[in-house]
Amino acid sequence: MSPALFQIIFNPTSAAELAAMPKDLQLQVLGEFRGLPDEVRASGYYGKLQSGVKTLHRYRVGSYRVYFECHDLGVVVHRIFSRNTLKDFFFRNAQMTQDEDDQLAENPEFWAMIDEAATREEVEV
Repeated sequence: MSPALFQIIFNPTSAAELAAMPKDLQLQVLGEFRGLPDEVRASGYYGKLQSGVKTLHRYRVGSYRVYFECHDLGVVVHRIFSRNTLKDFFFRNAQMTQDEDDQLAENPEFWAMIDEAATREEVEV
């Protein structure tokens, strides 16, 4: 029996964000996706953000946060934010006082950034 395939799909925005990172950090980002999608969903290792029916997972690599969504064959990476980007986001949204994942899950501006990345065709690096 052949092993199940595990796909890591990057949208144009997250692909550009990954390409802008040093090569060793790119490999770290890719290496964090161990296991099949069900194992990723069941793992307590990844942060979880929910809005309606959409569920994103998050993990940290150095000073970066990787936001991804599980699908049947693997994951779709929506955004890779540097810590400074998130700090800037929180600075602009000073009313946030809860845990980081809860703050982002409840903020429509965060979801707009995620959705914008999925529909964007060209990305400047």
